[in-house]
Amino acid sequence: MAAARGIRDTSRAGRYHNRRFLAIAEELGLEHADEPHASSGFSLVTLTPETKKRYRPAMERLSRALKAHTVATTAETTRAFRGPAARHGSSGGGVRVKAVCDCGRNVRVVPSVLAQAPIVCGGCGKPFRIPETAAAA
Repeated sequence: MAAARGIRDTSRAGRYHNRRFLAIAEELGLEHADEPHASSGFSLVTLTPETKKRYRPAMERLSRALKAHTVATTAETTRAFRGPAARHGSSGGGVRVKAVCDCGRNVRVVPSVLAQAPIVCGGCGKPFRIPETAAAA
């Protein structure tokens, strides 16, 4: 918020949070110690009880989302998390080869994906293709 407003709220290479930081923290519903910390200033802020109550539903949703993400990405080592590509029919893996268009641009693509439908170059409007020498190899 300070950056958006053009307010310099730290010093010592961003380590010391000054009273301008403190004013913005209070505006956002944060509380602080009466005296600044010797090396970090007023950086040690916490949510006020009223702010905790106001944001409790959002914090609970975020907590559930983080737990779900952790389960999806760390559970069961026999089944790797492949993300949305695996759920939408993309190959999600395989050996990528260079596909080129007539203007000289290129992309790396799994041949089976290119076989499903053309990938069109935004520069010249022509489809990317796998050169014959790469296809024969």
